Amino acid sequence: MADVQLIKSRLTAHPDFPKKGIVFLDIFPILRDPFVFETLITHFTQHITSHTIGLTETKKVDVIVGLDARGFLLGPIIALRLGAAFVPVRKAGKLPGQCISASYEKEYGMDSFEMQADAIKPGQTVVIIDDLIATGGSAKTAGELVAKQGGKTLEYLFIIELMFLKAASKLDAPVYSIVQSDD
Repeated sequence: MADVQLIKSRLTAHPDFPKKGIVFLDIFPILRDPFVFETLITHFTQHITSHTIGLTETKKVDVIVGLDARGFLLGPIIALRLGAAFVPVRKAGKLPGQCISASYEKEYGMDSFEMQADAIKPGQTVVIIDDLIATGGSAKTAGELVAKQGGKTLEYLFIIELMFLKAASKLDAPVYSIVQSDD
């Protein structure tokens, strides 16, 4: 698939970032190239319309949930193309109004995500999107927030999946990633 190769070719590896031993794959070069960014958005949209909507009887996605912060760069555009709502999941204390929260474990302690309490209606179909899945903690927490509101997560979408961490097995719905890395 030429689009996958194009997207992968724009990822930039930064060794020892944010700490020694980690190779950080940077998605920002994709966003700086309008053609490659369009290819990325079209790839995700085509995947949803050809595969994901088949996972539901309604044959549509009601809500795209984007994780803080890179999911905010992709989610609204994909939601607009699908005629779906966009709902952000943010770090605690960043959203106005009544919110629901869920906590997850990070490498050095706990963190929390929040979603506005009226953002998803019971029975709505949801796709959760972020740039990368590593351990799966933040994605799993977003799925918990969707479930707390009665939504049904159809799939999790990522640009990059770190396969060696086996995070997909922790989630309540299938995972689709464009680039799989074993590093």
